[in-house]
Amino acid sequence: MSRRQAREVALQALFQLDFNESKQEAAVDAALGESAVLADKDRDYAKSIVEGTQKNIDEIDAMITKFSREWKVDRMSGVDRNIARIAVFEMKFGAEEMAPNIIINEAVELAKKFGTDDSGRFVNGILGAMLK
Repeated sequence: MSRRQAREVALQALFQLDFNESKQEAAVDAALGESAVLADKDRDYAKSIVEGTQKNIDEIDAMITKFSREWKVDRMSGVDRNIARIAVFEMKFGAEEMAPNIIINEAVELAKKFGTDDSGRFVNGILGAMLK
């Protein structure tokens, strides 16, 4: 469950960065402060997601836009947008190779927990289209 918690921390930090003029490190620290105790490796993983997503945000957003069926990234809910960003980062830019179905499942679970009733299907649709 620790990787899931790391993704939750990353989601909270990315959401904060989306809507506030915060520094990346401050956003991650704030999200880590609100989370359960994470092992150092999971804290590092959360930080790597945020750093990598921010570093590759233009490319990630272009991929999301391409597969989101006429939804522009800036029109998506902040939660859905950042969950999709995390998943795309893990699939395309992450240092560790993971099976895409695991990444998508984790993204859908985050969407169900933090998004609306439709978020899970929305995120799954975008990410599933990317795999085809």
